[in-house]
Amino acid sequence: MYSKEEKLSLLSEMIEFAKADHKFKDEEYNFILAVASQLGIQKEEIDALKDTEVEKKNLQPESQRILQFHRLVLLMNVDQETSQQEIHKIKEIGLHLGLRLEAIDAVLEKMHDYPNKLIPPQELIAIFTRHYN
Repeated sequence: MYSKEEKLSLLSEMIEFAKADHKFKDEEYNFILAVASQLGIQKEEIDALKDTEVEKKNLQPESQRILQFHRLVLLMNVDQETSQQEIHKIKEIGLHLGLRLEAIDAVLEKMHDYPNKLIPPQELIAIFTRHYN
């Protein structure tokens, strides 16, 4: 599904996002490790990414970009704290991914309706579908 470069780009973006509030918490690190494991990337590679950025890869198709945005929303909420820096950064990343601001804002608003702000994937897809039709 993803090339090795795309996987490292996704994970690098997640690490960069986790540092948006100038803290890289254990919960965030462990979440990134779990995603890395699903993608077949080793812990050592994640540790190396913490200190170096990799070239950003643009994901195709759009469903992969929405999935990455969902990962970032989950990462943002894993520590149960959401800072203004994180909100600003996730919007910036969402726009860079080519997602519509209206859909991004709707997701960030709707996540508060769910326990632990864990917006279900089907709800996320419904929001993006509404904003793209």
